[in-house]
Amino acid sequence: MLESVGALTGSPWIYAVVALSVLLDVFLPLLPSGVLVITAATAAAAGSTTVAGAGSAEQVTEVPSLLALILCAAAASVLGDLVAYRLAWRGGERLDRAIARSRRLTSAQERLGAALARGGGILVIIARFAPAGRSVVSLGAGAAHRKVKEFLPWSALAGVAWAVYSVGLGYFGGQWLGATWVGTAVSVLALFMAGALAAYLMRRPAAEAAASASATATATTAS
Repeated sequence: MLESVGALTGSPWIYAVVALSVLLDVFLPLLPSGVLVITAATAAAAGSTTVAGAGSAEQVTEVPSLLALILCAAAASVLGDLVAYRLAWRGGERLDRAIARSRRLTSAQERLGAALARGGGILVIIARFAPAGRSVVSLGAGAAHRKVKEFLPWSALAGVAWAVYSVGLGYFGGQWLGATWVGTAVSVLALFMAGALAAYLMRRPAAEAAASASATATATTAS
């Protein structure tokens, strides 16, 4: 993948590819959008190293702009969230039945609604890092008809946090370990570890709620 992205580093198409991948990721969570962002940032790190060591202007190489990568990834993330949110909002009875059949979606919808009502949409940010968490939260917010002003600011924060983290991993991984498969693999592993931690944090409130409900039911039965 590093070689494929390297062929695009001198062209603005790299930003379009990154943006499209991140945008579609909300509907197709299997798309490696995070890996693509990291790889592009690694290419930027490799290019910046070449420029720093160049002795003349003729040897300067065009590389992706880190700021542009962050802006593209963050904007595409928010746009994708909003599209999924609006589709779920207008989904009708068929989508409601699909969500009702999914324990994961139902649980996420309930917890998200409670979090947004308290003004603590940190769950939206955590979900952005979890595998398929972005899809679950965006669809859940839309299906529950949460107000856009409750959801959008947290979606924007989540998109920026994820974009900065992913680009930072690729860039610093490339700087410290070199623009090789080793540097890219270590950066991708760090992204997956953040995703695993986010998934654990998303599941924890549900487990605590189930334990609390079980304890309440036991106490009621005993009395």
